Amino acid sequence: MGKRELMENFDDWVTDPHITLAALKSDWLSDLSRLGSCYRGKYLVVTTSGTSGEPAVLLHDRSSWAVANILVRVRERRTLVRAQEVRAFLRQGLRAAALIAGGGHFAGVVLTESARRRSPAIARRVRVFSVLRPLPELVAELNDFKPTALYGYPSAMLQLAAEQKAGRLRIRPILAISSGENLSENGRAEIESALGCRITERYLSSEVPALTSRCRHGSFHVNADWYIMEPVDADYRPVPAGVTSHTVLVTGLANRVQPLIRYDLGDRVRLAAEPCSCGSPFPVVSVEGRAGDLLSFRAPDGGAVTVLPLALGTVIEETAGVRRFQAIRTGPATLAVRLETWPGAALAEVRRAVDERLGGFFAAQGADTVAIEHEDTLPRPDPSGKFRQVWSA
Repeated sequence: MGKRELMENFDDWVTDPHITLAALKSDWLSDLSRLGSCYRGKYLVVTTSGTSGEPAVLLHDRSSWAVANILVRVRERRTLVRAQEVRAFLRQGLRAAALIAGGGHFAGVVLTESARRRSPAIARRVRVFSVLRPLPELVAELNDFKPTALYGYPSAMLQLAAEQKAGRLRIRPILAISSGENLSENGRAEIESALGCRITERYLSSEVPALTSRCRHGSFHVNADWYIMEPVDADYRPVPAGVTSHTVLVTGLANRVQPLIRYDLGDRVRLAAEPCSCGSPFPVVSVEGRAGDLLSFRAPDGGAVTVLPLALGTVIEETAGVRRFQAIRTGPATLAVRLETWPGAALAEVRRAVDERLGGFFAAQGADTVAIEHEDTLPRPDPSGKFRQVWSA
């Protein structure tokens, strides 16, 4: 099953008859004051960022989040944070900055706000820093907060690494944890050099929040006792270990309110043919993931302004009437946009709304005027078969 089919049949997908998509949208998702609290007192509600092309509304029951928390604590207790980093946190204190897209019920925001609601002490030490904010404001807020831990998108951390090198950002984190996008080796080296700390990576998704755990050798192990992972080709036939898949199907065994059974996650993965030398019995997977390169647009003074793909994508995605989209940087002052609208939405009105929101976004980022060129083509996969949302041509 894919995200589109499931969202089209949302009310039949969920197993609690009191839950409807219409009620969620009107009573819950439109109210950001509810971030981190439980819908009907039982369910955490998150929305995906749509990086695989189709946003989704997801519910997790208490069993789902309990399993995810236990898996992280048990299987990554010695690998996520190292002993010397623990000692450094004890000396300097924990102040964690979540570098994620704010302004919506995205998983990272919901989980952070859920933790903040549980304890005033946590609320003082953990904060969301939205990557949708203009970069100078983000840098100023981080300088004031002085985080000792960062977690979020690696493309945001690359931006901060450049600001640190330029002397505008002045923070001394102990650890950085990246997720949501691929982290290249060059990106890893750049972040660690500029920020002066180790960066580690997690592979998870809003649909399956503890799909893998990372071992001491740096390998991702599928938590196969709670999640079934099936790498498949373009015709959904299994591919053998050692072969990169066209996509991957996942089944979650903990979430009973919104079951995911052979769900097309949209990632290309490769299962290792040999067991890991760490001794874990769980299969090792390497992930292509969803890489996001920074986009550069012309500034009024002739310089350049860098923009996060996820930040740009969120501006379009959150526009009323947009079902799917693609945005392609075609030049330093041009952006091509492909839109698919929801039934009943007027394309011309949606395009005008997108133009207004993007104009405000680019102005806030300090970019010169960017011409928005709407293409009549619907969003489509690239030649490799993978759906990309935002990239530079």
